[in-house]
Amino acid sequence: MNQRKRRRKQIKKKLLHKYRLVILNEDTFEEKFSFKLNRLNVFVLGTLFTVFMIAFTTLIIAFTPLREYIPGYSSAQLKRQAMDLTYTVDSLSAKLSANEKYYSRIQQVLKGEINTQEINKDSLFEEFKRDILVDVDLSPNRQDSLLRERVAIEDKYNLFESAESRSDFVLFPPVKGTLSQKYNGKEKHYAVDVLAPKDTPIKAVADGIVIFAEWTTETGYVCIIEHAFGLISVYKHNSSLSINQGDQVKSGEVIAIIGNTGELTTGPHLHFELWSEGQPVDPENYIDFE
Repeated sequence: MNQRKRRRKQIKKKLLHKYRLVILNEDTFEEKFSFKLNRLNVFVLGTLFTVFMIAFTTLIIAFTPLREYIPGYSSAQLKRQAMDLTYTVDSLSAKLSANEKYYSRIQQVLKGEINTQEINKDSLFEEFKRDILVDVDLSPNRQDSLLRERVAIEDKYNLFESAESRSDFVLFPPVKGTLSQKYNGKEKHYAVDVLAPKDTPIKAVADGIVIFAEWTTETGYVCIIEHAFGLISVYKHNSSLSINQGDQVKSGEVIAIIGNTGELTTGPHLHFELWSEGQPVDPENYIDFE
């Protein structure tokens, strides 16, 4: 018991033993100021200072933008932006896949691989949506129903419907020449064949983007351009092409040279087709070839 008391007294004496911290001028040894300290005071002050620094650092990290520099930590705004970008990318991917499927079917129709009655842009998109959105309610709303009724009463072959934005839409003749064969829907000749001299340049009928520019066995070099208002123009039997798939072209821009390529040809001419909203139309109704 006596030894314990002695130890306690020694510890207490060490904690409460006073020291003086003196600050001196190194050259003159003049005392500037001094502090009376003991070990207990140093320990208490050190503990309080540490607690204060921890609390201060925590507040800075929690309520200032500095927290964004901590690895693994992101702000609520960044999370919202990431979610918005994710939804946007998913929506664009769905639209891109639907358009690619539509263009693929259009190309098959123009090559004669499937019946023209099977191609319909709305039905293809609906089919695509059913594949990726099985559990989503796709029933038309009131606005959609009104739009469908308006479209149903309009002439499906009219390229220049009542929309004011189409009033200035004019088609440029792809080539000037004599028509050797005209449009005939009953015989499934959805085009006009235009005779022109050798090496005559073929021009785009309107601004658009090239969705197909390749060689085919039956029709040689073929170019297909998508224009505004659901319009597609097709140029077949060319001797060469001056554009590539994905290029943007202007109205009147040279895209090919008239030729006699492919198995289904009897001489140099342009086989020209015009499609509106997935349906073939007579090009002579909108273009003067002579």
